[in-house]
Amino acid sequence: MLMNEHPALAGAAPGRLSVPKIGILVAACVALLLLYWSTAASMVAVWNSSETFAHGYAIVPISLWLIWRRREVFGRIPAVPYWPALAVLALCGAGWLLARAGEVQVVMQYAFVAMFPVVALAVLGRRLAGALAFPLLFLLFAVPFGEVFVQPLINFTADFTIAMVRATGIPVLRNGTMFELPTGNWSVVEACSGVRYLISSITLGCLYAYLSYRSTTRRALFIGLSIVVPIVANGLRAYMIVMIGHMSGMELATGVDHLIYGWLFFGLVMFIMFWIGSYWREDDAAPAAAAVAGRPAGALAARPITGVAIAALLVAALWPALGVVSDKASYNPAPVRLDGARLASTPSGEAAWKPEFLAPDAALGGRYTAAGAPIHLNVLYYRNQGPGKRLISSVNRVDNRDAKFQQVGSSGRLEEIGGRKLALRETRVKGPDGNYLVWHWTWVDGQFIANDYLGKLRQAQAKLMMHGDDGAALMVATPVGEQADTARAALRTFLAANLAPLQATLEAAREH
Repeated sequence: MLMNEHPALAGAAPGRLSVPKIGILVAACVALLLLYWSTAASMVAVWNSSETFAHGYAIVPISLWLIWRRREVFGRIPAVPYWPALAVLALCGAGWLLARAGEVQVVMQYAFVAMFPVVALAVLGRRLAGALAFPLLFLLFAVPFGEVFVQPLINFTADFTIAMVRATGIPVLRNGTMFELPTGNWSVVEACSGVRYLISSITLGCLYAYLSYRSTTRRALFIGLSIVVPIVANGLRAYMIVMIGHMSGMELATGVDHLIYGWLFFGLVMFIMFWIGSYWREDDAAPAAAAVAGRPAGALAARPITGVAIAALLVAALWPALGVVSDKASYNPAPVRLDGARLASTPSGEAAWKPEFLAPDAALGGRYTAAGAPIHLNVLYYRNQGPGKRLISSVNRVDNRDAKFQQVGSSGRLEEIGGRKLALRETRVKGPDGNYLVWHWTWVDGQFIANDYLGKLRQAQAKLMMHGDDGAALMVATPVGEQADTARAALRTFLAANLAPLQATLEAAREH
């Protein structure tokens, strides 16, 4: 991500700024923002709603400040249009359209933000845009990305904390990411994952490396350090909090002070990391680089850049237009009906809980019996998906924390049901009345899929081929004890009798 710039430029006297040149680039960026306004607004909405990504507001000002620090390059390096950049811009647009069809918001946002450095490359040329590479690419940190790391970080933090507590000599009883000590119970939840520490550390680490070092090796090493340190530090933070709670008889570190201790510890760790990094600063430019500064921009004829700017905007405008056409062709105004389901058995009541999913268009569920065990079924159907209504989303959960049902572990499985292979996810959920084993998967464009990424790709393909974006989430759950195989056998029995009727119900809903 970091590109070496000509260090001698940093020490050169500021050159003359070309107002028309800058004006054309600014106008192109404003037009790009207007073309993709909804995507930009979705980023701001995440900044507003999540403290994890509130730093997004600071990224653009920092990027502009970094460009201002290098303002002398506008007087030294001429703007030479780079037409091949339009092909890269088209790839960004195609990626945005594909992500839009699959409702993959983060990919849409990355494709959108990446268009700004690419437009700068097209308008300013390789040399001038290359001299501003880091300030332009730093804009990518404005994208609110990182939720995908929450669960792996939760698992690592739980593993690390439990291992450290046991190494201290304290007995621990573990159940997924929940564990019990003699003095009380603990659970590693999203707020304990350390994803905020990690994102903050990487962003600051990249900025510090760019400002403090000149060699690519030192920059890469410090950025690597800014990734590893917060992960390990968060594990130590969690261990410290558990030990404070344990040693105080659960009087301390169990409420708001829990978070205060965490941020104070993280701040101390970051201070130490940057303090150590300061010993290897390279503030002075390398003298050997003076020869590559180049002639002043006035000595080279700057080629017209209006044409490439207009061409870039035409390329960028193509994809939102195609998106509108795809939406109109795929829109299905008919209401979804699942009341025609013909399952092998009738429900005896409602399912134990309703999953935390974004509002579906229709739902089917209930409590059934198979192999003498209660089976809880939930089917959630989606049509005309958009913000606030997505089948596959990082905010969707198979548990329900408000109803005291909490996920404690998940893994992939391949089952054989009625002579056919069925890929699914197996999740354990701890409820107020015991543990449950949940099998869940999705139905997209007529196919059962367990992998969310494959599901998104198939959804995008279906929408771009004008098949619509209908899809459904299917979940079956049963109580589980020490022997998980008994619970699995009950789920297999239920699905052997009802998987085909469920699929037929979904297909019928799709056709109407």
